Formats: sequence, C-alpha cells, structure tokens
Amino acid sequence: MPGLFGRAMLIVKSKFSRLLDRAENPSQTLDYSYEEQLRQLQNVKRGIADVATAKKRLELQYNSMEQQVDKLDGQAKQALQANREDLAREALARKAAIQGQLDGIFQQGQQLEAQQQKLVEGEKQLSMRIESFRTQKEVIKAQYSAAEAQVRIGEAATGIGSHMADVGLAVERAKDKTQQLQARADAVSELTAAGALDDFTQQGDDIDRELSKIGQSSQVDNELAKLKAELGSGDEAKGLPTADDGSDGQVAEPAPSEHAES
Repeated sequence: MPGLFGRAMLIVKSKFSRLLDRAENPSQTLDYSYEEQLRQLQNVKRGIADVATAKKRLELQYNSMEQQVDKLDGQAKQALQANREDLAREALARKAAIQGQLDGIFQQGQQLEAQQQKLVEGEKQLSMRIESFRTQKEVIKAQYSAAEAQVRIGEAATGIGSHMADVGLAVERAKDKTQQLQARADAVSELTAAGALDDFTQQGDDIDRELSKIGQSSQVDNELAKLKAELGSGDEAKGLPTADDGSDGQVAEPAPSEHAES
C-alpha cells in the first residue's frame, strides 16, 4: 500500500506540475514577483518609520525626565536652605531614580538608532535590487514576447500550429466530401443512363422509354420529309428546277429565234 500510494502521489504531482507549467505565464509571474518585492520594500520603509517614531518618543521622554531632574535638584537646594533636610533627601532620592531611568532610555535610544541605520541601509540595498530586477524583468518579458511571436509566425508559416492544423484537417475533410459527392453523382448518372435505376419522374419502364425515343425519332424524320416535299412542290410551281430533274439547279438558256438569223 505505501508503495502504491507514493506512486499515485507522484503521478498526481507530475500531472499537476504539468498543468501549472502550461498555465503559467512568465510575464505575469515576473510582474507578480516585482509587486511582491515592492510590498516588501514598503514594509521595510514602514518599519524604519516606526523605529524613528519610537526613537523620537524616547527623546521626548528623555528631555522631559531631564527637566524633572533639574527641578528636583532645585527643590533639594531650596529644602536645605529652609532647613528641611528630609525634603532635600526625598528630592535627591527621586532625582537618583529618574537618573537611573535616563540611563536606560539613553541605551534604548542608542539601540533604536543602530536599528534605524541598519534598516535604512537594508532599504537602500533592497531598492537597488528591486530596480535591477525591474530592468531584468522588462528585458525577459520583451525576449519572451519576441520568442512567442516567432513561434506563432513559424507555426503559421509551416502549418504546424494547432489552429492551422485544424484548418488543414477541415480542408481535407471538405475535399473528401466533395469527391465522394462527385463520385456518387457520376455513379447515379451512369446507372440511370444504363437503366439500372428507375427514373420516377418519367412514366413506364426502360422499354417504354426506348420505344418513346424511337417514336420521337420517326416523328422527326416524317416531319423533315414533309418539309422537303413542301419545299419541292413550291419550286415546281414557280418553274424553278429542282434537285430531281438533273439540271443541277441551273436555268436553261432560251434557243435563238429565226428572226435573229435573218
């Protein structure tokens, strides 16, 4: 079972990888990667702004506490002048506590300053890498578009593209169907002429059709002979020679008269 399950998972992963590779558009992938890097750069800039804000707040707190130290120092002097050593001691105790806090705030401010410098340096390097990636991205996209166009042109010119292959198959099918129809039409015409197929548009069988043809031919011959006879009778009535009197269609010259001899 483990072997079969592992093999099935391998097949599924390979099929899925092939589908992803077919659906992946390098141009879109590069644009997405560039946008992700820009988002990271924005996050770094926001981080720098947050560190700078925190450092500024520490500076404000440090300045405020320094003012409190100066105030407590003055209060201690006033208390001693008023012979209130207990108040002077209390003011000096508060001053010492605040000074301890100032040392911690100062160290935190130095750490924030170092972090800010690192973030600023990292932001500069990241900006340079993103700009370099953007240039490289545009070059790769242009090369991919040119290669894709060359492939389409080559496939269209050679007819190996999927669309051109479909067109070629459609043309071949159309030719085959046309030849089949022409062959069937010729075969039907030959069979009809030979009498193997009945023509339901005409009455009678093939013998009746042959007799009808003979009758039509005899009728034509009779009408032709009738026309010839009519033409011949018309020539005789006009005194014109006919083709049957042996004169070859020439008119005889009149004989000379006796008066002409004298």
